Amino acid sequence: MKRLLAMTLAAGALAALTACDSIPVSHQTQGAALGAVAGGVAGSAVSGGSTLGTVGGAVVGGVVGSEVGKRH
Repeated sequence: MKRLLAMTLAAGALAALTACDSIPVSHQTQGAALGAVAGGVAGSAVSGGSTLGTVGGAVVGGVVGSEVGKRH
């Protein structure tokens, strides 16, 4: 049940951030935020909900999202 809630919240956050052109922050910051959310969800799912997996996924996702946003 926790996984379903986490996935639903992450999907909602991602949907809310898809219209990022109106948000007054850089593409790099937007990419980092989206990457952290997606990475946290993926890390939680892969690790079976462990805190370390969730935090690790969020950190990796944030770094990757930042790099992708920097190139946008």
